[in-house]
Amino acid sequence: MRLAAVDLGSNSTRLLIADLDDEGRLTELERRATVTRLGQGVDRTGSLDPVAITRVTDELMVVRRLLDDHHVERAVGVLTSAVRDADNGPEFTARVRDEFGIDARTIPGEQEAALTFLGATSGREPSDERIAVVDVGGGSTEFVVGRGREVDFSVSVQAGVVRQSERHVEHDPPHNDELIEMADDVRTIFAEAVPDEVRAGVDSVIAVAGTATSCAAMAQELDPYDPDRVHGYRLTLAEIEQLLARLAQMEESERRRVAGLQPDRAPTIVAGCVLLSNALRLFDARACEVSEHDILRGAVIAAATGDL
Repeated sequence: MRLAAVDLGSNSTRLLIADLDDEGRLTELERRATVTRLGQGVDRTGSLDPVAITRVTDELMVVRRLLDDHHVERAVGVLTSAVRDADNGPEFTARVRDEFGIDARTIPGEQEAALTFLGATSGREPSDERIAVVDVGGGSTEFVVGRGREVDFSVSVQAGVVRQSERHVEHDPPHNDELIEMADDVRTIFAEAVPDEVRAGVDSVIAVAGTATSCAAMAQELDPYDPDRVHGYRLTLAEIEQLLARLAQMEESERRRVAGLQPDRAPTIVAGCVLLSNALRLFDARACEVSEHDILRGAVIAAATGDL
């Protein structure tokens, strides 16, 4: 069965087209990610900005052509933090369905977390290891903890790369007091959301989505980006802190030229490093496994089984 998932996040619009066979084996045919910043200004205004909507709909025109070219049988769309928070979110969701023929729905944070865990753990050998999956997004961060395929804790918190950048950073490059304020804010949000007993029982951390994959690519100075070298990379806390120290001293124009970093992620990657480093500290982890398998893969699997 040929399926597609479209993730309309606060920072990027992403597409996965894949074949799923009767044994549940997934073969990726097309993967695409474009920074569209749908969440721009939502934290301040409570609405999706018309300019941001246009960026996303322009990208969805490309997505629709790819869906047609691949003869996709069903395309599902998941709309997350920015659309959840926006007063005009339902109108935008309906437009995605009606104008682009994508079975789109705005999903709650708990479902976002569950789909992320499903995607991140699919294809892995079953084990008794208790895993925390961390998804640093544009408007929110999801923490999902479980064993095997079973989730026993999940939470979605209002802290993401777009949201925290807009809240705390007014200078380019950011001032040190802005970074300290951001880190304090993030630590407080994370600590209040994840109980001590959940943190203490985690054996390993998997990090998914753009911040983690960008850090893995920058740590290896990948140019061009190579998903095979990113997927499964062991990214250490020390590497993230080194990247943060380096990137925070650069102006955005310089960050756009850093090997391994998609240029349009340059405005928010400093916040991403702050969020990801504090996510690892939350679980007292010195490293994480970076995975290319995330909510997109989870959404494709859920669509095939009728769970989405």
